[in-house]
Amino acid sequence: MLAAVAERNAYTPALENFDSAADVLELSQDIRQMIKYPERILTVTLPVRMDNGHIRRFEGYRVQHSTARGPAKGGIRYHPNVTLDEVKALATWMTWKCSVVNIPFGGGKGGVTCNPKEMSQTELEHMTRRYTSAILPLIGPSQDIPAPDVYTNSQTMAWIMDTYSMTKGYTVQGVVTGKPLCLGGSLGRNEATGRGVFYTILSACEHLGLPIKGAKVVVQGFGNAGSIAAHLLDSHGCCVVGVSDSTGCIFNKSGLDIPKLILYKEQTGRVAGFDGSEPITAEQLLRLDCDILIPAALENVVHEENAADVKAKIVAEAANGPLTPDADRIIEARGGFIIPDILCNAGGVTVSYFEWVQDEQHLFWDAQDIYNRLEKVMKTAFNDVLKNHVDRKVGMRVAANMVGIGRVAEAIKIRGLYP
Repeated sequence: MLAAVAERNAYTPALENFDSAADVLELSQDIRQMIKYPERILTVTLPVRMDNGHIRRFEGYRVQHSTARGPAKGGIRYHPNVTLDEVKALATWMTWKCSVVNIPFGGGKGGVTCNPKEMSQTELEHMTRRYTSAILPLIGPSQDIPAPDVYTNSQTMAWIMDTYSMTKGYTVQGVVTGKPLCLGGSLGRNEATGRGVFYTILSACEHLGLPIKGAKVVVQGFGNAGSIAAHLLDSHGCCVVGVSDSTGCIFNKSGLDIPKLILYKEQTGRVAGFDGSEPITAEQLLRLDCDILIPAALENVVHEENAADVKAKIVAEAANGPLTPDADRIIEARGGFIIPDILCNAGGVTVSYFEWVQDEQHLFWDAQDIYNRLEKVMKTAFNDVLKNHVDRKVGMRVAANMVGIGRVAEAIKIRGLYP
């Protein structure tokens, strides 16, 4: 099953989802031609001297999908399965995501095809600095602002900021977000994606009349976003019955002890073997009887072959593109409620925007202020999408894309075509 998932092209559903929303919006072909495809695509070769003294070549990408509403914004991922089409898809989703939460950014994304788990810290630093040098013409606080993504973190962003700053001759904090606090990072950034997922789930439960207390939750992908969303839901009375990460899947019908599981994951690097749980397969995890399913790993994990097995009332996409268009149709046909990725996981880019604003102003906010601002943005965006869902009688993904694409189309119409 994993091989089949890996072969699915993420860019195909990204374009299909665009067309579905553009049709409902009745966008002209002229506007579609201007906003559907990436503005810039850069592919770079990265020769890196490894710890053994030999040079190894990596391939990297940076894609700017749209800068119609502001600088491109999007993470950089290090993963063996990174491809140009995947990066194009992620950059496309970032455009609509920034637009859905109405922040003044466009969409960008980057990646390097590598296996960071097999690389030392020194090798990762050398590769990161080489990659930064290669994409230097595209990035900057007013052009394109990278952030962490899969297998990159605040240390990665510090290396990028330092490399960029060295070429400029002065410190430029706003070139990246997701930095360490001592280098201009923001309070609340680390938990922002998971917290945003939590806020949208609360809104969905309120809309559906589903009590949050006692709701059964399954988290597929117990990384940063998944674990934080699980912790917040657990602290509000939910019962998290199943979780997974790259090491395996675990289950407890009475509920897992989430604070202890988070500590166990920090200490061991895995969820497998956690006391008070039993191992299950990835297929069994998605079939668990639950109220809320949070896919928080990689793209295309729920598709036409397994979507019918998903029993959750709410599917909250903490990952980018975990459901294919076929999966959307199957889940919605049996009454499931989908919180699409460009809405559900937009907490990360929202607090990235807050970090960028703080860097540019050289004035920093306290954590509660950030939480309050984030909650307001996420709930406003949820209600904007829900209005389309109800009024236009379309699925939540189409509704979200209508909001995001519609705002970009409006910006393009007003700006016009140069020259």
